[in-house]
Amino acid sequence: QVQLVESGGGSVQAGGSLRLSCEVSGDTIARYWVMGCFRQAPGREREGVASINSSCGVSYGDSVKGRFTISKDNGRDTLYLQMNNLKPEDTAMYYCAADRAYEFGRTLETTRYNDWGQGTQVTVSS
Repeated sequence: QVQLVESGGGSVQAGGSLRLSCEVSGDTIARYWVMGCFRQAPGREREGVASINSSCGVSYGDSVKGRFTISKDNGRDTLYLQMNNLKPEDTAMYYCAADRAYEFGRTLETTRYNDWGQGTQVTVSS
């Protein structure tokens, strides 16, 4: 059974950094065409933060461009999200997601993805 296991969340002050990890177990990350990172704050819809495909093409949500960097290590079957210059509005539960379909587009839309992790909390204080 494939699982996506997130880690690396925590509490930081504004301006700080965190690196989230998402490990694929039960399969290899290379089998997925696209991996995405999403977040959901209380009372808000889940939004796309960043995505990366097997060709290392990346996309970012407007609110995180220039601050967050998505990457993956196929040898470790792990996705990473480096988050710098964190702001209080980045506070949310962060999820990773994966999809095998070889198609471009909609990489920051939740409906694109079939496999999801359990989430890790990020809290940024001012």
